[in-house]
Formats: sequence, structure tokens, C-alpha cells
Amino acid sequence: MYKDKIDDEIIRILKEDSRESFVDIGKKLKLSESAVRRRVKNLIDGQIIKKFTVEIGEQNSTKAIVLISVESSMDTSKVSTKLTKLEGIKTVYEITGQYDIAVILSAPNITEINGSIDQLRKVPGVSDTNTVIILREVV
Repeated sequence: MYKDKIDDEIIRILKEDSRESFVDIGKKLKLSESAVRRRVKNLIDGQIIKKFTVEIGEQNSTKAIVLISVESSMDTSKVSTKLTKLEGIKTVYEITGQYDIAVILSAPNITEINGSIDQLRKVPGVSDTNTVIILREVV
């Protein structure tokens, strides 16, 4: 599908706020509401836009850092890739030192954190974990 600068601008606006109305987008770009609607439909049909989603603020969530040792016979990058697909995992880092991987987990409560850790430990290649719960973020 052909995409131009206007399509890029529509995508940028929707990334910032997917609830932005087509009327408001049109005003910003000097387009009619129907032109914006048609362009968004074409972006969806052309699979440029795959989905619209909701991002929940994490200020009331529980977070943890999990340090992971990988079996020496396993490729660390393969284990890392598998970890990115697990529920609750926000970030995966390959690191140096005693552990091979550091993972940031986030969930609504400690019970769900524990469930995520249980799933993480079942990933082939994970040999040991060390988990710390984040009490407070200082900015």
C-alpha cells in the first residue's frame, strides 16, 4: 500500500492518542472528517495499522526485577526471545555479570507477579532466578 506524509502524520497523531476524533485530526491537517476516515480505513485495510489499543497507567501496579541465569548449553538470545512473549514482562535485558538476563515485570498485584515468575521459570534454558519487588520509583 502506498503511504504519504499525510498518512504518516495521521499515524503520529493516533499513536499519541488513539481516541483523537477524525474531525479533530482533520482540523489539524486541514482535511475533512471523511478524508481522514477514508485514509484510516485504507491504513487498516493495507495492514499499516494493525490494531488500536489501550495502555493502562502503571502507577498503581506492582513491579519486579527478575535476574535470570541461563543454562550454559542454551543460547541466551533464544531464551530472551521466549521471555518477551510472556504475560507481564515489560522489558528484557541481556546483561553481564553473575546473571545473563534481567527482566522487568509489571502486574496489578503480587499474585499476578508470582504467576508471571512461575511461567518464566518454566522457560527452557532458565536455570536460576533472583527476584526483587520494586517498592517505589524515585524520579
